[in-house]
Amino acid sequence: MGASPLLKVSKLYKNFGGVQAIQDLNFELTAGELLGLIGPNGSGKTTAVNLITGFVKPTEGEILYRGRNITGRAPYKIVRMGIARTFQMVKPFYQLPAYKNMIIPLYSPRVKAMTGGKYGDRDAVALDLLEEVGFERDSYVAYKTASALPQGYLKRLELAKAIALNPDLIILDELFSGLSLAEVASIVPIIEKLRQDGKTIIMIEHRLKELFKIADRIIVLNFGEKIADGKAAEVMESDEVKNAYLGSEA
Repeated sequence: MGASPLLKVSKLYKNFGGVQAIQDLNFELTAGELLGLIGPNGSGKTTAVNLITGFVKPTEGEILYRGRNITGRAPYKIVRMGIARTFQMVKPFYQLPAYKNMIIPLYSPRVKAMTGGKYGDRDAVALDLLEEVGFERDSYVAYKTASALPQGYLKRLELAKAIALNPDLIILDELFSGLSLAEVASIVPIIEKLRQDGKTIIMIEHRLKELFKIADRIIVLNFGEKIADGKAAEVMESDEVKNAYLGSEA
């Protein structure tokens, strides 16, 4: 028998008034896997992630994490269990320096429980984490207020805040959006290192070329329904995927 899935989504539905945003979504995620979640705008990708992370409650269905039912739990409870996420629209504390933004997750109940309350020098830990995601150690960038950071550094800060929680599952919502090819190329090794460290990752992305290089598996959504699930080359050969996704990009 194979190992139990880290995450299992079963018969998930979400209605917003008369609009069905997610319809009968089913999938499993194995520990250590990198899953790409793609589809045209409005296909339900972010809604699916919001359901998994507790920001939205499902109309029907079940979400299991490590065999435990997390359906409809509050986001902070889900974070404590080991699921962290980034947001498509970055949400820093704009008035704080970048490294002070890191103090917030470092004070979280999850980190407290994992460290036994022995944090060490939080500022030093924050700077170390920022260095891991590409903030130059000897520059002043980490000390700038978040409001003064360009988009590339804001995306790195968003990633660092998620990593600071030491999650087992990290969900990245369009991390590459708004970044140059060079910036994306510099972030890919960070994601690959997370995998080497044993992290499981879900990535929502429109940057397909970059995603396909690192994803083990791709799920395609359209109008809230899963229309394909498999290797990148396989799903992109599907006529339904071509019509729903690539057709919308033309």
